[in-house]
Parts: sequence; structure tokens; C-alpha cells
Amino acid sequence: MAPRTRLTAGPIAPVLLMFALPTLGSSILQSANGSIDAVWIGRLLGERALAATTNGNLVMFLLTAFVFGFGMAATILIGQSFGRGDIQGARETAGTALGTFVPLSLAVAVAGWFAAPHLLSLLGTAPEAVPLARDYLRVTFLAMPAILTLTLMMMALRGAGDAVTPLVFMVLAVVLDIALNPVLILGLGPAPRLGIAGSALATAIANYIALIAMVIEIYRRDLPLRLRGAELALLRPRLGVLRILAVKGLPMGVQMIVVSSSMLTMLTLVNREGVEVTAAFGATQQLWTYVQMPAMALGGAVSAMAAQNIGAGLWGRVGRITLWGVVFNIAMTGLLVAALFWADRSAMALFLGADSPAIATGQHITRLSTWGFIAFGISMVLFGTIRANGQVVLPLMVLIVSMYPVRLGVALGLRDWLGTDALWLSFPAAMVATLIMASAIYLHGGWRRAPPLVVPPEVPAPDVPVPEAGRR
Repeated sequence: MAPRTRLTAGPIAPVLLMFALPTLGSSILQSANGSIDAVWIGRLLGERALAATTNGNLVMFLLTAFVFGFGMAATILIGQSFGRGDIQGARETAGTALGTFVPLSLAVAVAGWFAAPHLLSLLGTAPEAVPLARDYLRVTFLAMPAILTLTLMMMALRGAGDAVTPLVFMVLAVVLDIALNPVLILGLGPAPRLGIAGSALATAIANYIALIAMVIEIYRRDLPLRLRGAELALLRPRLGVLRILAVKGLPMGVQMIVVSSSMLTMLTLVNREGVEVTAAFGATQQLWTYVQMPAMALGGAVSAMAAQNIGAGLWGRVGRITLWGVVFNIAMTGLLVAALFWADRSAMALFLGADSPAIATGQHITRLSTWGFIAFGISMVLFGTIRANGQVVLPLMVLIVSMYPVRLGVALGLRDWLGTDALWLSFPAAMVATLIMASAIYLHGGWRRAPPLVVPPEVPAPDVPVPEAGRR
């Protein structure tokens, strides 16, 4: 097995597909892990405990959103460095990213432990849920250094062309988390009975073990991004690199906040329609999580692969990478959309129960809205290519327009004419609007003329041999 795919040579279609599939597998595992954790908490501790986890999960999402942005910036910068053969620049980027976020995540963990009660008050947590939520949130903060560092390292490895190593250690983290949840919640065997804090502790232990194991594997296989001896000085953040990561990463982190805040706004509108409609929408959202996964995986794969080819000056391959990304998205997302249309009742019953009156409403929402994810997937591929050359502000502006004026405009402006269908049609309307604007930027924007992202030479670069491929 050779995890580090050569992204700048060979046939594009199979290389892109083999690079995207491990990323897709990681996304599926993450979502499934969250769902299984929720099942453990709900079944073993009850609904109030499950509701208490919402606060911790929200905080975790907000922190991960910003790490995602900086991680994507690191992925692009590492990818371009690899494409031009600048292994020293790739290592400086990885060193600066880790040297910045490891101390920062440790500080967040300590501050979060003490600030947890105040955060819960700020979030308006129901008084009866505060004790459980406080225990869960505090241990969640202790897990954040491992979660954030693991996420950052996995994204850096993908930028270097390795999508398999992140998948291997994601599998390890998920398996450990699932296995440890009932042990620590109930106190099985010699383990103490920790209740809801046990679920958060299971996540922490699983991620710390996976992180340590991945670091050992990186050094065992002598992968290109490892730092040895004098290279460990690269963990001291370079201001020039940090400036690039901040300028390019912040808009990408904000994008996740924009999308999430828009969904929260839509949820307030849905809640006005009653419990049955809200339940149906909640089940639909669970299904949408999986429908959009190919788009996210392909977007990330296209971005990393395009970045390496841009760094190598192979612009002819960049267009073909984008084209194949669009083709694969239409095929994979289209297949999931068709499957959901065909089995929508069975899929809804998984979340609502076979006899729930909300199933019909869920089917109606699915048939009106889900097709829009095909357009969403194409947009993610186009944005992935555009971001690969460092253009991150225009995609953010597009999402702000499509999430608010377009989506809310349709949901509220057409309400008198279409009734509740205006809510469901607002989702594909926003996705199609995003596709139109993304296509215009891809075809006519100036992103191709942007200068390459080059790590500024702040220290003399020693002669660094390029490792063969880090084979097992």
C-alpha cells in the first residue's frame, strides 16, 4: 500500500477517485461515531442527558470550524509546496500550524474547564440540564487538544497527498470511542461509573491514543512532513507562514459559521410549524448529512490535488481535475439522491419510527429539496479548485449571499404563495444560486492570475532530500 499518491502525474480520474474515497470514508466514520455516541447516551442515560450534550457539541463545532479553516489553508500551502518540490516549505507550514495550535488548544482546554458554567449560562441552558451539561462540557474541553491536533495533522497529510493514513487513524479513534462509551458511562469492569462525563472521556481517550499512534507511524515510516533534530525548530511559528494561514484560513472557518448560523435561522422558522414538522425536518437533516458527504470529500480532494498541480505549474491538469471532480460528484451524489427518493419512507422510519405521522412530511421535504445537493456538490468542486490557488474571500461572499438573501428571501418572501413549501424550496434555491455564482467565478474570475502561495524564507533552508514515498 502506498498512501502518498503522486497527484501531479498519471491518469487524473483514478488518482482523484482513490484520493477522495479515503476522505469520504473518514467523513462517514465521523458522522456515524457521533450518531452512535448519541445512541449510547440516549439509551443509557435518557433524554435529558442527550439534550445536555448539545452544548458541548456546539462548542466543539465552533472550535473545529476555525481549525478547519486554518487546516484547509495549511492543506493548500503544503499542496502547492509539494507540487513545486519545496519540502522545506511544506515542513515549515506544518511546523507553524502545529506550533501555533497545540499551545492554543491546551490554553483553550484549561480556560474551558473553568469557564464551562459561565458558557452554559451564556447559551441559556435549562437549569435542570446544567449539572449534566457542565460535566460533559468540561471533559469535552479536555479532549479538544487531541481532537483539534488530530484534525490539523490529518489535513496536513492530505495536502501532502496522503489520504490513507488519516483514514487508518480515524478508524482507530472511532472504534475506541464506540467501545469505551458504555464502559465509562456505566462503569463496566474496573472502570469507574462516570455517567455523561464518561462519554466525553471516551472521546478524549480515543483521540489521544489515535493522535499518539499516528505520530509514531509518521516517524516509523519517515513520512515527508516529520520533523527531526534541528528541524524541530520549525515548530516555532514563522510569522510569514502564520500570516498566510490566518489570511487564507479565517474566511474558510467563517464559511462554516455562516452555513451553520443560516441553518439555525431556518430551524427557528421550521419550529413555528409544530412538533411533527420539526421532527420530520430533523430526520431529513440526518439523511442530508450523508447525502452531502461525497461533495465535501470530492471538494477537499480536488483542492489538494489542484494545489499540487498549481504548485508544479501544470495548469492543463487543473482544469481536467475539476472536470473529473464534477463528473464524480454528479454520479455519486446523484446516486445517493436517487436512492433516497426510492427508499425515503424506510429511511425516515429509521429516525421517526415506522408508525410516525411525521414520515409523510419528511418524504415531502425530501422530494422537494434533496435534488439540490447535486448542484451543491458541483459548487464544492469548483470552490475546491478556486481555493487551491488561494482565493478564499469570493467563495465566502457567495455563501453569505446564497445562505441569507437567497435562502431566507425564498423562505419568507414566498411564504404567502407557497405556504410551508417555501421553506423546503429555499434549500435547493440557495444551492442553485451558489452553483451559478461559483460557475461565474470559476469561468471568469481572476483566481488563476493570483500569485502562487510561497512560504517566505525566514530561515536558511537546508538541503532536504525528498523521501521516496513513505511506503509500508
